Amino acid sequence: DITLTDELKAEGMARELVNRIQNLRKSKDFNVTDRIKVRVEHHEMLVPAAELFSDYIKAEVLADSLELVGGLVGDAVDMDGTDVVFAVSKS
Repeated sequence: DITLTDELKAEGMARELVNRIQNLRKSKDFNVTDRIKVRVEHHEMLVPAAELFSDYIKAEVLADSLELVGGLVGDAVDMDGTDVVFAVSKS
């Protein structure tokens, strides 16, 4: 079955979030073992991934928290043609 369900789309977006967060960790010279806090600009395309796969995302990037928030100031990152703001800091 090659049907893309909403859950599969959310899982793909979760993997994209992990990739973007890992790239931000690297650009900020965090140690591989550093625990972090992640805040991401609230965007409708990210809600399913954050709701269904929050534990997976946090485990992959060593995040103590993952929040979707409005009015965020941080690093703009391209997510499927849309700039989304991320704020990643050490815990």
